[in-house]
Amino acid sequence: MTSEELDIAFNEAVERINAHTEPFPADFLLRLYAYYKKASNDYGRPSSSKPIINAFKTNALFQVKDVSEDEAKRIYIDLVNNYFLYRK
Repeated sequence: MTSEELDIAFNEAVERINAHTEPFPADFLLRLYAYYKKASNDYGRPSSSKPIINAFKTNALFQVKDVSEDEAKRIYIDLVNNYFLYRK
């Protein structure tokens, strides 16, 4: 997959998640959050009003610290595809 194809597939996966209206499991959301932040090169601090949520988000980000941007995109895409594959 070329870099451009990867970007397109990643953006499509993000759109699928954003368009979904049912709640996601919390652990799944944390993984999506971490890989999205890593894939989009966004290193801003978690901004929840609840400190415990920020702690979980920070931990999720720490767990993906050694993953490259492209690998984070691939993992994000796989997470989304697998989620919807097994939820039909």
